[in-house]
Amino acid sequence: MLCNKAFGSHLTATKVVYVTRKEQFCASHRVFRADWSLAKNLEVFGACANPNFHGHNFELLVKVKGHPDPVTGYVIDLKILSKLIRTHVIEQVDYKNLNDEVAFLEGKLPSCEHLVMAFWKILAPLVQQTTNGTASLHSLVLWETERNFVEYYGE
Repeated sequence: MLCNKAFGSHLTATKVVYVTRKEQFCASHRVFRADWSLAKNLEVFGACANPNFHGHNFELLVKVKGHPDPVTGYVIDLKILSKLIRTHVIEQVDYKNLNDEVAFLEGKLPSCEHLVMAFWKILAPLVQQTTNGTASLHSLVLWETERNFVEYYGE
């Protein structure tokens, strides 16, 4: 009850809170267009078009927004969120060749931009379903290298 007195249950219902879970995976890919020559691919994509592929240690930040549950205080249970991410995303891409082994990327150039949008399509409905609509996916940030990352807000 101290928690309710200190913060007031009415405040919990009106404040939006953002929670983030970080997951990691390793994967290889080759960013190239089959309809272009090797020279053109190397000109546009540089080393990312290497015919022998290349790999990254990716970091994925999954941010969920919502109102904390008045009983648990959670926007979403982070253990459950981690399991959703690991089961539906990480296990599909970890130690995989993104060009050849990931069904949801079939026919797509495996850039980080396409990857993060594919992750969104998978995770957004799962977050809604898991929280009975009280929370939603706010953003995804995918780090490809220490200096390169993409952000996506489902737009």
